Amino acid sequence: MTNRFELLTRQSRNVLVTVAAVFFFTSLVLMIAGAPPLAAYYHIFKGSLGSWIKFSHVIKSWIPLTLCACGLLFTFRIGLWNIGIEGQVMMGAVFTTAVLRLGLESQMPSIIILGSIIAGLIGGALWALIAGFLKTKGGVNEIFAGLGLNFVAQGVILWLIFGPWKRPGVASMSGTEVFPPALWLPQLASLRLSLPALGIVCLALILTALILRYTKIGLHLKAIGSNSSAAYLFGLKPARNMVLAMIFAGGFAGVAGSLQVSGVYHRLLPAISSNYGYLALLVAMLSNYNIWLVPLVALFFACLNVGSIQLPMALQLDSSLSGVIQGALVLAALGIHGWRRARNRGQKSEDRKQKTRLRSSELRRSKQRSEDKAE
Repeated sequence: MTNRFELLTRQSRNVLVTVAAVFFFTSLVLMIAGAPPLAAYYHIFKGSLGSWIKFSHVIKSWIPLTLCACGLLFTFRIGLWNIGIEGQVMMGAVFTTAVLRLGLESQMPSIIILGSIIAGLIGGALWALIAGFLKTKGGVNEIFAGLGLNFVAQGVILWLIFGPWKRPGVASMSGTEVFPPALWLPQLASLRLSLPALGIVCLALILTALILRYTKIGLHLKAIGSNSSAAYLFGLKPARNMVLAMIFAGGFAGVAGSLQVSGVYHRLLPAISSNYGYLALLVAMLSNYNIWLVPLVALFFACLNVGSIQLPMALQLDSSLSGVIQGALVLAALGIHGWRRARNRGQKSEDRKQKTRLRSSELRRSKQRSEDKAE
């Protein structure tokens, strides 16, 4: 219990240090841009949590972020950088749109909606499976494979919107035709917030925690991620587990894309992923790969994402500043992450030296005792 408390305290301290550094760096960027930081933070807070309607927008942003971050925990656990999660969100949206289009005339919309979510899960998992096979069978780094597949997925969406799935007589960046309300995920009319989508995220959090912590799969992922060479000695198969981790990540991302179609936009858009996949990488890193910190960090980014839209209107700042702030957050988070890893490596090296010194000292004392007995 004491060790767990110390671990939780250390992780909370790391998150606080990271958030403080992020705020410092972001404030610096705001001052350079000529914006008062305190006023900017006030408008971000007011723009995200100032009313129930704004808070519902935050939750709509929080849902795909949390789902993608849950999936990324599987690939991070085994040491893979699943940059392709953005494309996996897109393909989940494409598969969902395909099923919803097939069910336009159906008399059982609930079945069609459920089938579309399952199709989204399958679409994301299949797209991740390609990256997994390229990594394990072709020796292609998962970062390059993922980035390439992201471009392909974006191309597929544009081709569908301007080609086979274009609106009758119109093809534009506004996306495909809006689905009838019967094929929308049920939502609260006053807030336009989908409670089933919220339930799916809570289920994803619990499943991720259970799988990573209490199952053989989670144990294998952790063992291989710690030392893939040693894992062979224990009969584990790194390649198979890497593909499995990619499937988990792609499945969660595919569901996120599915909910974007059926619960938020009700059609397929070119920007259906809204960069939530890339942002989820930061969420997973800032939460220190702790599943219970993921929803909190995701909520922070969702608030920033929604609240920063107010800056151009409230402070007459350029609309691109919100993107600059998010870029500053990325740099700050990566900097802190790199510093923390370097510090951990230094600490481990110091611990090994200390153990070596203790072992040498013990050997000298043992040798001295043997010599004393001989005399």
